[in-house]
Amino acid sequence: MRPTPHLLRAVASATQRQNSISFIGLGRMGSEMAYNLFARTLVESNGTARFIVCDAREATSEAFVRNFITQFPGAQVQTATTPAEAVRASRTVVTMLPSSPHVRNVYVEEDGIVSALRSLPSEVAQSTLCIDSTTLDVSVARTVAGEVQMVGAAIVDAPVSGGVTGAKAAALSFLVGGPEKAFKLAYPHLLHMGKNVIYCGDSGAGLVAKICNNLILGVQQIVVSESMLLGQKLGLDPKVLASVINSSTGACWASSVNNPAPGALPGKAPPCERDYDGGFATSLMLKDMGLATDLADSTGTPLPLGNAAEKIYADVVSEDPELSNKDFSSVYRYLRVSKHL
Repeated sequence: MRPTPHLLRAVASATQRQNSISFIGLGRMGSEMAYNLFARTLVESNGTARFIVCDAREATSEAFVRNFITQFPGAQVQTATTPAEAVRASRTVVTMLPSSPHVRNVYVEEDGIVSALRSLPSEVAQSTLCIDSTTLDVSVARTVAGEVQMVGAAIVDAPVSGGVTGAKAAALSFLVGGPEKAFKLAYPHLLHMGKNVIYCGDSGAGLVAKICNNLILGVQQIVVSESMLLGQKLGLDPKVLASVINSSTGACWASSVNNPAPGALPGKAPPCERDYDGGFATSLMLKDMGLATDLADSTGTPLPLGNAAEKIYADVVSEDPELSNKDFSSVYRYLRVSKHL
């Protein structure tokens, strides 16, 4: 899709750029985050804010724009075809991407954010704020942050916790790494998408916190699945067992919100009630477990449970590829039918 006249005018006007936000990456999480960020910013600006969306699939960007304008008639929201185009149009750029290679591509490759920043007048580049909410390799994030900072722009890593449900409800937790000045600039934008914004330290610190959190989550989801399967094999109603766990010392998000056993949470709608559709993909949990074990290897930290959990998620993806894009609580289904366990 070619740049629209509205977008070209946004590029040409520094005043318009100052009042614009671009969002790159409209997957399950990104689309919900962008919607809340734009909606709340629009209200806050009394309708004057401008918005740009960019996704590898142009049809996804176009569908987002149609939906947003339906909900907010008259809103100024357009599409960009490249990250460079998006950053030339907006002073604030948020990225929510699948993994490290995508972040490298969006930020440092041709038609990426860094090349666009270099093409801008220095004072314009220096006024730019980048917020990356991708969960990726810490070393890659720090390298990318260095490239952005070299051209004078500000950047924070701000990975999230809370899943698609939290993204839809604007109830995410943001774990932020970067210079304190950049954190303060990012803070109000992050509050439009979440309810907890935690400053963790310098560049990469937010990612370290997120990876450690997901290490716990990945292990917990497996053991909750094991427990639910064991209890049912021994005759317990899943509702009863979940009620016991959720009011006892085994209580955790993997059981109380994302319980993998159908029928365990009456009145709630975890992914297991939709054949594990939606939620946080098993392939992404495998990626996060790999990030944790890589960091552990590089620091000499033992992760016996983390290593075991990574292997189980790898087996899920390789032996039942259908589960790769389903919620990671589908490990329950894998364990239930596995011939190897």
